[in-house]
Amino acid sequence: MSKTFDSLIPSIELRERAWLQARERLARTHKAPIYPSVTISRQYGCEGYPLAQHLKQLLEEASGKSWTIFDKALVDKVASDEQLSRELLNRLGDESHAQDILRTHFGYLTHDDAYAKLVKHIVPIAAAGCAIIVGRGGVISCQELKNCFHFRLIGGFEFRASTLAHRLEMPLAEAEELVRTQSKLREKFISECLHADITSSHWYDAVFNNERQQVETIAQACLRLVVCGWPEKDVFKPSPLQERITAQ
Repeated sequence: MSKTFDSLIPSIELRERAWLQARERLARTHKAPIYPSVTISRQYGCEGYPLAQHLKQLLEEASGKSWTIFDKALVDKVASDEQLSRELLNRLGDESHAQDILRTHFGYLTHDDAYAKLVKHIVPIAAAGCAIIVGRGGVISCQELKNCFHFRLIGGFEFRASTLAHRLEMPLAEAEELVRTQSKLREKFISECLHADITSSHWYDAVFNNERQQVETIAQACLRLVVCGWPEKDVFKPSPLQERITAQ
């Protein structure tokens, strides 16, 4: 029997609890520094969530802070839970600031109330920092946020189909059909809801070929881009190489 994507991803409740605890720790910190966030876009069948998991571990080691992965399920949970919604705005410290951020992005939105609600939560989540947002058009809706880095995974059709077949333990022919249909639906969805071509490279800090590189290697490259591109250098611990250079 084939697996579902949900079976490959840690439970929503565990990730939700970890995120709230992390926000509480940041709120208690006197003049807490601003932290970056990351969005990950991918062609259907590429290893977006495995990349997020590897990058989360690396970012936590580099920053000493907890990072949370927000996929469709967790974003949906936050958007549908009124208490969590209030928590989110409270953690930003200033609701008017959050609303200012959101107003910047309303020009992208369609009249689809359900998706507009999701975007209205994705933006503050990213603005709060230490978030890794997988899919959901995060690269478009968070494009103007100064603390966001945007990455995309691509790969050939055969690679994506075989990868999907392996991860979900399904026949290759079934995986191929899934890649065909879902790829078209995803691009159509983003185009209609955010009026943007998510495949265009100009949205991203970097685009990686998942067929040519392992997610562990891509995660290292993403980490390097975030650490080197982030202006508040005290947010991240010096790398061993940086420590050796400083010592000399």
